Amino acid sequence: MARYGLAIDLDRCVGCYSCAMGCKAENYTSSGVWWNNVVAHEESDFPAVRLTFTPRACMHCDNPPCAAVCPTGATHKRDDGIVVIDKEKCIGCRRCMAACPYQARTFLESYDSYYPDYGPSRYEQFGAQFHRVNTAEKCHLCAHLVDMGQEPACVQSCPAYARTFGDLDDPNSTISQKIAGRKAQQLLVEQGTKPKVYYLS
Repeated sequence: MARYGLAIDLDRCVGCYSCAMGCKAENYTSSGVWWNNVVAHEESDFPAVRLTFTPRACMHCDNPPCAAVCPTGATHKRDDGIVVIDKEKCIGCRRCMAACPYQARTFLESYDSYYPDYGPSRYEQFGAQFHRVNTAEKCHLCAHLVDMGQEPACVQSCPAYARTFGDLDDPNSTISQKIAGRKAQQLLVEQGTKPKVYYLS
């Protein structure tokens, strides 16, 4: 069984938000809800200022604190390492949100339309079935696509090829070779979460 992870090349990321928009389009997320986001940073001093970008989403930890505190087992790690939420089991207690050091989760209070003056579009009417109000939500690495042999939408939509998805346990996989050959960093490793998202610089 594979152990899936993600590598993000910060030298390639141009901050275009295609990953965030690809995620929204694929997963029908509500207005104002972002499972993927991009944080911009200013570096150096004027006039030699440059922007760098750090994409952020769920880290799909090997030791996910969100799963440890979930009282119903709604949040759990699949055999392939992807951390998911069973919306039918989620009771909306938000313990997972409090436990996540990456602030990678959102709470869906209502499934809001992008067109409040006109009502939900057909796209939104179709997408509503994949969401349940008063539950926690987050990136699930497009597990439904992975199960069909495809890559997550954020990877497919990145025009700069900054994202690499694959099996971290396979030393010959592209992602493993990139991590081994580049200076790879993980966020908040001191928390003991063992995140499976690597940033390459």
